[in-house]
Amino acid sequence: MALSPVFLPSQTDRHVFTFNSEFLPCVHMLSSTDRNMTHCKKRENLSFYVTCSTRKIVRDRVLDRQVSKQNSIRFVQKLRTLLLSKPKHYMPLHILSKCRDYLSLPKPRSILAMIHRYPTIFELFTIPTPSTPMNATKLYDQLCVRLTPAAEALATQEANLKLTNSITLASKLQKLLMLSSHRRLVLSKLVHLGQDLGLPPNFRSRLCNEHPERFKTVDTSYGRALELVSWDPDLASPLPKIEMQDHELIVDRPLKFKQLKLRKGLNLKRCHQEYLIKFGELSEICPYKTPAGEFSKASIEAEKRACSVVREVLGMTIEKRTLVDHLTHFRKDFGLPNKLRGMLVRHPELFYVSLKGQRDSVILVEAYDDNGALIETDESLRIKDRLLDLIRLGKRIRRERRKAAINSEIIMSNYTNLVDHQRVEEVDEYYQINDVFNHLFDGDDSDFEICEDNEPPVTMEEGNFWTAEATSRVDAKDGGSSESW
Repeated sequence: MALSPVFLPSQTDRHVFTFNSEFLPCVHMLSSTDRNMTHCKKRENLSFYVTCSTRKIVRDRVLDRQVSKQNSIRFVQKLRTLLLSKPKHYMPLHILSKCRDYLSLPKPRSILAMIHRYPTIFELFTIPTPSTPMNATKLYDQLCVRLTPAAEALATQEANLKLTNSITLASKLQKLLMLSSHRRLVLSKLVHLGQDLGLPPNFRSRLCNEHPERFKTVDTSYGRALELVSWDPDLASPLPKIEMQDHELIVDRPLKFKQLKLRKGLNLKRCHQEYLIKFGELSEICPYKTPAGEFSKASIEAEKRACSVVREVLGMTIEKRTLVDHLTHFRKDFGLPNKLRGMLVRHPELFYVSLKGQRDSVILVEAYDDNGALIETDESLRIKDRLLDLIRLGKRIRRERRKAAINSEIIMSNYTNLVDHQRVEEVDEYYQINDVFNHLFDGDDSDFEICEDNEPPVTMEEGNFWTAEATSRVDAKDGGSSESW
């Protein structure tokens, strides 16, 4: 096989390389410069494609604190929902132990210990076991858990608020159906967003059937689904932007360069900033009136529409945030890209992806101020704040109990040490007295003499000891004389 360059006069400044082979047909290969020219001509007819890759997430402590607050009460909310779903609002512990997956409690952790952590939310009580043929002779009490009166009152207020706001909640469901491509959503997917949207736990049986003029439930191959009945043009308007306060400029003149509004502490590279500025200069795309198949999947217009859809969904939530996994369930329904998380990270001017907790959360940045507080609050948020106050009160009670237990242990240990010290002193006094009596006859001035083994013992004749006769006998023996008494 030989390689021979051939010059074609009809095509100026273009070299064609011909491969001559006995087995392969003649193949003409253009040079690299010609390929670049033809590629540039084709690119003129195409729209601008996304060329900015996913960037590293810059942590925001203020927004992370909001996510951590939600993660700390997730067990309380799940157990409270589980108790309120029962007719008498209580559950035995041996039945509650079968709901570990729903409560997100692994096997080693104790449910009873988690209940004791919130004394102002849950309380334990016992009920007699119903008699059965298996335990007719051995009756025992079973331990159950229920809400405290304060937590029960908050739950009642929240339920009444959702009943009064049923029209608002129905409008949220209708807007979600208007965002979907087929105007239909499976109910099992809507359950993931139900708590974030503020829907009641029984919305599938009550709320979906109370507004037949808006939507209806139908059977599909994927299960029960909610289908749109009527299109509301008043709801088909995008979420208005919340204008943030601009910082006053020192020089009173128009800016020489285009400015990108970002949250504090966020610094991006120049290429990323240029991409976001060009993204912001595009005309607004209404996600309700523009279908997902109108743009190419890799075009910047398709990403503009996807960001608008995510912004609409987050704007419907109570706290303007949800889990990234919840949004991935609606990728096909809303026309979102497969790499949804990468798109959210690529637009820090709109969204913030928090890594706190077991799953990532996405937050609408424009809905929070610099201090991490929501700009627009709701009545349901006030009820949630009261629930947080009850949880803090329970932690304070547990802390005081722990301090009281430690103080009682210190008092008991001091009392034990004092009793032991007194006992030691009594024993020391006892041994000191015994030592005095033991050494009573050890001195040299003792009136008693110790006889040696070689000396014969002194014997005295029988008689009265204290008489003159006995004394005279002793003096006579010693060679002296004494008078009788």
